[in-house]
Amino acid sequence: MPELPEVQTVVNHIRPMIIGKRLTTIRPIWEKTLHNFNVEDIDRIKPNNQIIDVYRRAKFIIIKLMDHIIAIHLRMTGKLYVSEKKIDPKYATAVLEFEDKGSLIFEDVRKFGRIYLYDDMKIIDSRHGPEPLDKNFTVELFKNMIKRRNRNIKALLLDQSFLSGLGNIYVDESLWKSGIHPNSNSSSIPQKKVSMLHRNIQSILNDAIVKKGTTIIDFSVNGRSGEYANDLNVYGRNERSCFKCDLKVIKLKVAGRGTYVCTKCQKRYK
Repeated sequence: MPELPEVQTVVNHIRPMIIGKRLTTIRPIWEKTLHNFNVEDIDRIKPNNQIIDVYRRAKFIIIKLMDHIIAIHLRMTGKLYVSEKKIDPKYATAVLEFEDKGSLIFEDVRKFGRIYLYDDMKIIDSRHGPEPLDKNFTVELFKNMIKRRNRNIKALLLDQSFLSGLGNIYVDESLWKSGIHPNSNSSSIPQKKVSMLHRNIQSILNDAIVKKGTTIIDFSVNGRSGEYANDLNVYGRNERSCFKCDLKVIKLKVAGRGTYVCTKCQKRYK
């Protein structure tokens, strides 16, 4: 599933191409793609259909109209890109059509991705925690958040209501770089390590955005794959030597997810 850097990469790509355009309709090719609305709902908002902003919140791509927002979640295999072709691609599940030439194609091989229509951001904000790259996400805030929880640290970091945008790849990378075992108890992690984790989450996410995300299966933007896969230190490196020591990385199941860890470099705090 695309995580924060991949979603931000998509936003960075489509934003300059669709801001200012007027949306005429969203044409579903697979009906379930439109999760909480239908085409008639789009017809009713046409008087205020200009796109005034495009941004990311958690793992959602937010297209802001004058009085509404369209929220798109890519899920496992979703892709979103601008096209001027009149023929729908094979795996397209919905098409956002504009008044002028061009459209925004939502392509999704496995059909898990969804499009939502809301009046504002209240519903999404109520279900998601702070943004890890926001200026208000300070180390002190993070320390307080961690201190108040008594949970498995990997499960906690994957919890979107706790912290937005992180997924399996960047949680594993951040914990490895911070020397924290993913099976650690969150409230037992020393404050110094929590500070390190805060710093590493931000630096890893920023680096991944610069390199347009990580391609593990089929993530790409405009046909180009993300390049951060070349910088992964632990994720996917099962039975290969840890970059910090000579021990082999192992794969565990933590919080129901395949998890990569160096048991020598990552201490388990109980």
